[in-house]
Order: sequence, then structure tokens, then C-alpha cells
Amino acid sequence: MQSLALGPFALSIDRLLLLIAVLAALFAGWISSRRRGRNPEPALLMTLLVGVLSARLGFVMRYSSDYLADPLQIIDIRDGGFWWVSGLVGGLLCSAVYLWRQPALRRPLSVALATGALVWGSTAIPLAQIQKSTRSLPNMALMTPAGHQVNLQDYTGHPIVLNIWASWCPPCVREMPVLEQAQHDYPEIQFLFANLGEDSATVEAFLEQLGVELRHVLLDQQNQLGLHYGSRALPTTLFIDAHGQLQDSHLGELSVASLKSRLNSIQSTQLPQ
Repeated sequence: MQSLALGPFALSIDRLLLLIAVLAALFAGWISSRRRGRNPEPALLMTLLVGVLSARLGFVMRYSSDYLADPLQIIDIRDGGFWWVSGLVGGLLCSAVYLWRQPALRRPLSVALATGALVWGSTAIPLAQIQKSTRSLPNMALMTPAGHQVNLQDYTGHPIVLNIWASWCPPCVREMPVLEQAQHDYPEIQFLFANLGEDSATVEAFLEQLGVELRHVLLDQQNQLGLHYGSRALPTTLFIDAHGQLQDSHLGELSVASLKSRLNSIQSTQLPQ
């Protein structure tokens, strides 16, 4: 499962598991502080904030040339651009300062941090491995807007970026130019664009109006891909290696930088011809 629908909202599973880990850490810290010490909630939330900001800053610095071309994207965290290494370092430094300067927080904050890490590590890491090993490219036939039937497995042998979109989805529309340009920048990768639930006339009229040229547009009127990969939100972009195995996924709008970072998981998997 890639995402969970909550009424009109959707949340990616990895973010949901992170939220659960944070709640577990807050609860563990509160329980520990009742016996001895102070409630570490403010320190824990500040550590989380510093970690998130550090993760964002580290990602922006890694892809500075892409963000400098459009500086406003630096503050648009919807692209999912976070680097876990800088986030971890920032969070650890922040917690270390609390532990050093406030002895009353040492025990409850340590318990909270350990609990959060344990909950996240015991859920997110195994789930990611299960998804990679079980979510292979399906033997599924979809139609093109021209009326030709295409089997998805015909595209194996090359890395694949599979974008699930719809014309009524604003983030889908905003990321289209990024994906269109990526087709030219990464010719070794197959970019597939699976439209959800719309007919060929609607799709062709929309693309013509938007002024983008997409090479491999497919029609998924029954949401077969969403059911197969457990995606319940748009846009969803799947990163599949040359063997047809899912390596990464992204819920929401992609920027040039966030797309480039996720391509690293599949770029080295092209099979020899």
C-alpha cells in the first residue's frame, strides 16, 4: 500500500508511520516523566522541527542548482524533498543539547527518542522491503488514447517512471512540464503516464490545451494500477527498475529536484541489450 485515504485527504504510508512513531515517542516520554524528570514534549517537538528543517536544508543544498532556478520552490515542501542524513544529524545535535543542558530531561527524552526510533524502524523499514519485493510490474493491458492495447510488461528491460494522474488534479497539472522535460533529459528511462478514469477525448483535449507532449499515455479507467500498487491519491509516481520491481514511490507533486533524487534508485538498473 502506497497511501491511505482519509475522506477527501490522502496520506502516504511512510508519513503515516512517521506520525505514529512521533505519537509513540510523545506517549513514552510522558509516561517516563511521571516517574522521574520533566515531560520532554517541548524538547521532542523542537528536535523534530530541527530535524525536518535540517532535512529540507540538506536536500536543497544537494540540488541547489535546480532550486536556484526557481527559489520559491525552496519553501514548497510538497515536493517531498528531504535528505534523511542531514535531518538525522540535525535532530541528534538538537537532542544532544537538551540532554547536556537539562539533566531532568535526560531519562524521559532518551526513552522517548528510543521508543520513536524503535516504532519507526520496526514498521517502516520492513514495509518498504515487502513492497519492493512484492509489487512487481503487473501483466496488465491498458489502452492508449488512439485505441491501441498495450501490456505494461512490454516496457520491462528499462527503468520506468509510472505517473498516475488526472486532468482534474491540480498537482498533476503543475508537475506535467517537469515530467515532459524529463522524457528528453533521461532517454534511457521509460516514462509512462496512466490517466485515471477519463476517456481518450478528454485526455487528448487536456494535453493539447496544456501544451505538453507525452510519449506514452495510457488510459486506466478502472483504476487497475491504483488497486495493484495500493495507491489511493493523485498524483502518484512509481519508480520501477528494469526488472519490473518497485523501488520507490512519491505521493504528490514532483519538482525537478525531487524527481532527480528519486531517479537514483532506478537509473543503474538498465538491462544489457
